[in-house]
Parts: sequence; structure tokens; C-alpha cells
Amino acid sequence: MTLIQAGPSELESPYAWRRLAAALLISTLGGVGMWSVVVVLPTVQAEFGVARADASLPYTLNMIMFGLGGILMGRLSDRFGVMVALIAGALALGIGYLVAGASVGIGQFALVQGLLIGVGTSATFAPLLADTSHWFTRRRGIAVAVVASGNYLAGAIWPPVVQHFVETVGWRQTYFGIGVVCLAGMLPLALVLRRRLPQHDAVAPGSADAARMERPLGLSPNALLALLAIASFACCTAMSMPQVHIVAYCGDLGYGPARGAQMLSVMLACGVVSRLIFGLICDRIGGLRTLLLGSGLQGVALLLFLPFDGLVSLYVISALFGLFQGGIVPSYAIIVREFFAQKEAGVRVATVITTSLFGMAFGGWVSGAIFDVTGSYKVAFVNGILWNLLNLSIAGWLLWRSGLRQARA
Repeated sequence: MTLIQAGPSELESPYAWRRLAAALLISTLGGVGMWSVVVVLPTVQAEFGVARADASLPYTLNMIMFGLGGILMGRLSDRFGVMVALIAGALALGIGYLVAGASVGIGQFALVQGLLIGVGTSATFAPLLADTSHWFTRRRGIAVAVVASGNYLAGAIWPPVVQHFVETVGWRQTYFGIGVVCLAGMLPLALVLRRRLPQHDAVAPGSADAARMERPLGLSPNALLALLAIASFACCTAMSMPQVHIVAYCGDLGYGPARGAQMLSVMLACGVVSRLIFGLICDRIGGLRTLLLGSGLQGVALLLFLPFDGLVSLYVISALFGLFQGGIVPSYAIIVREFFAQKEAGVRVATVITTSLFGMAFGGWVSGAIFDVTGSYKVAFVNGILWNLLNLSIAGWLLWRSGLRQARA
């Protein structure tokens, strides 16, 4: 299929906004790959007759391959255009759900969940963030935030839909249906993103802009990327504490898991609002300042969990946490676009997003391990605060270096 080369005049054009709408729909559709396995976990465990740890393996593989697959899809997007990556992702999702629905054991189910569904879902997040950033300049922050919201919208929409069909027709038929929906919905939408990137970042060799990209913030590109990766790992290790354990925490406090599930829903819903608000803020103050602001506010919310554990207090703090942290991850995509060459955006954004996912996975595990040792989540919250301080320190140091270089310019 022939790809159409777009021109600079199409930046922030009506086509760019139509493309943004299509990207949001794709992200919301493809986001099912992150949430369906959580919903069917109890049913799959019962059918295959395995322990809870074995039944959790598909989720673990799904998250690992979602992260690693993002790097692969990002590189594919950089080289051939995001449409190619999305078509590959849609095919992987569709085939993955059809094959997973016919699984004969937990091992096969787990492999398909990781290698096909996890990798397929990865095409609908980091590559879309990077691609969207190319089509906007003045409104880049809000545009990226809109696409990033698709992941949270998927978390709000898909679980009740999947649960309904699991109860009415069974998990296998539900998986078959999801596969068909992904193929029928994502493939046509991918065609809307057919045009190649507008080449508005071309710089002359030896120019000031070329020097800035060769030594961003006075660092080598790989050194800056490594710092951003460490920062994203740290902030998401902290972020995972409430998101992964709020349901169990409420159970321990005697409020019941249902209250915890409601708090998680409030947190995710506020996360959507947060991403949009922080997107507008990012357009005004830039990626690094937005990261520093979001990280600082996330730390404040984590601190509030320590002295307050009343039912109403936890609802309020959960809402605040969602409002404070939702804009952090999209800010990394903006930072990459500010300091790296356009042609590298897909793989570099995906690398930072991957480390954030590993941080979520590590943070969820280590918080549980701390609870097992101490019998309390208080120390786990303190652990999250310390990781958040690491993120805050890196963001502050990078912003300081940015100010120094601007002062010398």
C-alpha cells in the first residue's frame, strides 16, 4: 500500500485533528489487551484448575511483552510509518484473541496473551504518542494527552463489557468476539493514519539545532535517554503502590474490596481528567516542568496516605492521586520530542514507556513483598515516596541543566 507524504502545512490542520480522533479510538479499542485478562482471570483459573499464581502468569507476560513490544513497534513506526505498526498490532490482537479463546491449558493461554495480545496492544500506546507529537507544535501537549487518555478510557469501558459477556456467553466466546471487534475496528481506523510524518524537524548539519540534538542538555542522547528511563521507572514504581494495592488496602482496613474497587475507578477516571489538564499545562511550560510538577504533586498525594485512612479520606486522596499523576507519563513523550531527533521519536518514546511499565510491575510486587514482611502498607507507602523523590531529583536536575544552557545561549 502506497503511503502519502504529508507536508508542513498539515500541522494542526483539520486532518491532524481527524487523525487525533482516530488515534484515540484505536488506543481505546486496542487497550482491551491490558484489561481483559484481569477480568477473565478467576474464570480461567477455575476452568484450568490451577493456583492463583499460575493464573496470574498470563497478566505478567502480557505486561512484559506490552513493554518490550512497544520498542519493536516504535522502531517499525519510525521506519515505515505508524500505520504499518498499527496494522501489525491489529492483526496480532485479532489472531491472539481467537487463538487464546481456543487454548487448552494455562501455558498456551499465557504465551498467546504475551506474544500476540501483549505485543499487539503495545502498538496502540507508545507509537501513537510519538506519532501524534509530530502532527502538532503549539498544541502538542494536549494532543499527546488526548491519545494517552485512550489507555485509561479502555480501563473504564472494557472491564464491565468483558465481564457481562463472560457471565452470559463464557470467556472463550468473549475472547472470540474481542478478536473480531479489534480486527473490524482497528484496521479501517489505521488507514486514516496513512500519511507519513511531516518532516518539520529537518536541521542543517553544523547548525545550533543540530548541536542541540547531538548533545541534548549537554549530555549524549543515550545518557539523557538513560536518565529519563530511570526517572520513568522510579515514578511508576511509586505510582503503582495505590493503583495495585488500594483494593487490598481497603480490605485490610475493614472497608471491603468493593470500596477499594470504587476508589480505583475514581482514581482512573480522575487520571483521564489529569492527562487532559496536564496536556494544556505542558503546552505552556514544556515537558520537563510538567514532569517536575506532576512528580511533586504525586509525592504530596502519597504523603497524604500516611496520616489519613478513613473511608471518606481515602476516596478524596484517591481522587487527588488520579488528578496529580495522570499527566506524568505523557510528559515523557513531550520531553523526547523536545530533545531528540524526529526520526528517533518512536523507539525512544517506546523505550521510556517500557521502563515505566517495568516500574509498575516492580512497584506492585515490591509493595506486596514489603507488606508480607511488615504486615502493614505504611512502609510500602514510604517506599513509594522514596522512589518518587528519585524521580523528582532527576527531573529537577535536568530542568536545572536546561536553565543553565538557556542562560548561556
